[in-house]
Parts: sequence; structure tokens; C-alpha cells
Amino acid sequence: MATIITKEQRDPNVCRLFVGTSGFSYTEWVEAGFYPPGTKSGEMLPLYARQFSITELNYTWYQMPRAEAIERQRQQTPQEFLFAAKLTRSLTHEIDPRHWSDQAVNYREGMAPLVQAGQLIAVLIQLPPWFHRTPPNRKYLAALLDKLHGLPLAIEFRHRSWANDRVFAELERRRVTLVGVDEPDLPGLFPALDIVTHPDLFYVRFHGRNAKGWRSGNMQLQFDYNYSDDELHEWIENKIEPMSKRAHRGIIFFNNHVRAQAPENARRMVELLKEQNLMV
Repeated sequence: MATIITKEQRDPNVCRLFVGTSGFSYTEWVEAGFYPPGTKSGEMLPLYARQFSITELNYTWYQMPRAEAIERQRQQTPQEFLFAAKLTRSLTHEIDPRHWSDQAVNYREGMAPLVQAGQLIAVLIQLPPWFHRTPPNRKYLAALLDKLHGLPLAIEFRHRSWANDRVFAELERRRVTLVGVDEPDLPGLFPALDIVTHPDLFYVRFHGRNAKGWRSGNMQLQFDYNYSDDELHEWIENKIEPMSKRAHRGIIFFNNHVRAQAPENARRMVELLKEQNLMV
């Protein structure tokens, strides 16, 4: 397994960085050579954990996590392996005003094995692009954060209206991490920022810059992108290094999963971070 450790062991003031991918179970990654030929989906996580020390669970957005299933996955990884997990879509995209509170309780129960083992680094609240900063949406988000209080929360806004100093101040007050995003430069999208709202953690997601495919409704087009060294260098110098000076830990995920570009870019990011002495 790749060693992804910083100088934290010698200097506790140095930010510890973790790099991985958004999801790990893609059949096309077998075809692309990331997994050995014939690898089945149930065999992917242990193989993934040999190369990365963290992953972002995507399937928890599509379905409510069950504690038994989460525990089985946890046991497939080393004790030091970390998980971030998306909040289920019934709490972010398909909200039922009558039942969302119960859904939040169910989610918390499903994540319990990772919480108890100390392997849950963040719960990703990914909000849709149509979730604008309106009074009803602000009220709902505040109630959701209250309901999930105690979990390590991180918010990814997709609409530019949330890029507001009052929002950042409220996240800081609540000790909720603002997620930095790299995505196409299109009207209305949340901008790429280096703002740290929680001293314990910063969180960055690389979605790719495929402007033509972004709003196509086809994930294979939307996330088909391969980052260049220059683009990764720019992020390291202008955002990741400054953010690492304001947080104890940082997590970086690549979501450009098409043709296994995500793990390829993640491994390259690790190499570049090591060259900059941000990881050893």
C-alpha cells in the first residue's frame, strides 16, 4: 500500500494529507488496468486500499447505508484506512419534508461502525445546483446540520449564491468544512476557493473540467477529463499549500472516474505533493 504520511510524525503542526478517489467500484477500471483482469466488484476495495489510504463512498448517495454492510467494508481495509461518505440523496436532492428527519437518523445509524472505529473522516453533504441560497433552503440546511451534529460534516455547494462571507462565517461557527471544488468554469457554478472553515480538516474534490459534458446528463461525458501536471501544480501552489497551513488534515479526491483517470491523477497528485515536501 502506498505510504501517504506527512512530517506530522515529527511535527504535529504539519498538516497531514490524504489523496484518493470518489468511489472505487468501477468495472471500467478493470478494463483500464487499474484492477487485475477478472476482478469482481466485491474484490475491489482491498485492492484499492493497497494503493490509497482513503476513499469517498459514493453509493451512500444512492442508497441509505446499512451498518452491517458498512462494517463488512470496513473490515476489508487496514485499521488506519479512512472513509468519507456522501450523504444520501433523500437528504440533499429528493427531500421529503415529512420524513427527512427520520432519514437523517437512519443515516447516522448506518455510519455507526465507521464512527466507532474512528475511520469516518467526513460526511459529504453534496447539494445540487438548483439548491440556491434562499430563505427556505437556508432554513432547511441549518436544520439538517443540527440533526447531523456530532458527525464530521463537510458541505459541497454547487450554486454560486452560496459563495458568501456570511455562509463561510456560519460554517466556521458550526465547525463544518467547506468543500473546495475543481470543475468547469460555467455560469452559476460554485467557484474554486481556498477557504478553510474548520481547523481540523480541509476537503477538495476534482471533478474535471469537461465543460461540454458537464450538463449533458451523461456521467461518462461529465466526468471524462484527465488533469495535466500544470493544472495539478496550480492547485497545489495556489490552494492546497495555503489551505494546509490552516488545517490539521486535508483530504483530496478525484471524481473524474472515466477510464480510470481518477486513480491515475490521484497517484500523480501524491507524487507532486511529495516533490513539494507536503507529503513524505
